[in-house]
This record gives sequence, C-alpha cells and structure tokens, in this order.
Amino acid sequence: MAGTMSTTPDSANARQPAFPLVVIASSAGGLAALRGVLSPLPRDFGAAVLVVQHLERTHLSVMADIIGRHTKLAVRQAEDGDAIEPGVVLIAPPNRHLLVSEDQRVHLTDTGLVHFVRPSADLLFESAAAIFGDRVIGVVLTGTGMDGSTGVTAVKSHGGTVIAQDEASSEFFGMPAAAAATGDVDYVLSLTEIPTRLIELAGYIDE
Repeated sequence: MAGTMSTTPDSANARQPAFPLVVIASSAGGLAALRGVLSPLPRDFGAAVLVVQHLERTHLSVMADIIGRHTKLAVRQAEDGDAIEPGVVLIAPPNRHLLVSEDQRVHLTDTGLVHFVRPSADLLFESAAAIFGDRVIGVVLTGTGMDGSTGVTAVKSHGGTVIAQDEASSEFFGMPAAAAATGDVDYVLSLTEIPTRLIELAGYIDE
C-alpha cells in the first residue's frame, strides 16, 4: 500500500500542495455534479479527494467506475486503511461512514446514521478538519437535506476553506443552502467555476 502524504526529511525541500486534501459532499443530482467538478482537474492535481455521495444503502455502487471514465484522476471506492494520496479520488462505499484517521488514511465505519444518512458528510468534514487543519478544502454540491452544514463549520473553525455550489447550477439546493446559511462558506460558485477555483487553491507552495 502506498505511503501517506506526510513530509519526510528527504522531501523537506519538495514542493507541497497548499491544500493537500479536498473533501466533497453530494446527494441528489450528485453524479452529474461530481463529474462536472472532477472532469476538468489535471492529472497532476496536487490534492487528494475524498467524496461522500448519498447512495441507496443496500445496493452495490458503480459510481467510482462511472466517474473514473470522465476524469484524468484515479478514482476508486474507498477501502478501510487506504492511504490519502494526491491525485486520487476515494468515494465512500454505500452504508459506510468515511473518516480521516490520524495517520492520514481513511477509516470506514458503520456507526449510526447522522441526519438520517450513512455515509455522512459531516463526519468526513469534521475528521478531515481535525487532522489537516487549515489545509483542507470542503465542497458541498447539490443535494437535499442539511448534511455537511455542521462539517463546513468544523472546516472553517480549523482555518480551512469552504465552497458551496450555487442555486442556479444545483439540481437540488438543499445541502448547499444549508451550508451557506452557516456563514462559514468562503465561495458560492457555479458548477463550472468550482474546478477552476480548486485548481487555483490546491496549487503548490515551496517548503
């Protein structure tokens, strides 16, 4: 299994991503929105991407295969213990919460529903903020309900950056609206504007 993204003495002078982790939440209408966000990202995109998409809990998901056909990034369904790697998109499997662990790997759990859903965007965002601090970007895309609203506050309280999809480009504006209502969203952007901003934000800085 590949190593984590932590800096070693040998790589201390290497260029590091300004934001090494992007966490994305979506629900109703999310498949098209995720394709819209991930398709324009370049192969050398410097951040890892973790995705929570609300899915039918009892069905197998082929979402990773579908999205993988539309992006230059590597896309796969997350497995417990996967390393968080730049340019790799990990999607939460149905009926499992996706969390970020202290060793910068993903952890899957089937603990209780949060806001009636599992996987929960709030849990992903909160765990990512706790580990990556001000170097995480949270993105809330189309969907119903309010999952992600607590999570964006956690990201913002740790100094991270938050993006919400705008109403005009959202198939369902419930989740982005709930996120924006917290006052903790930095950018409200159209679906076509989000990947451009991610590329700008997740550039490289010299260590």
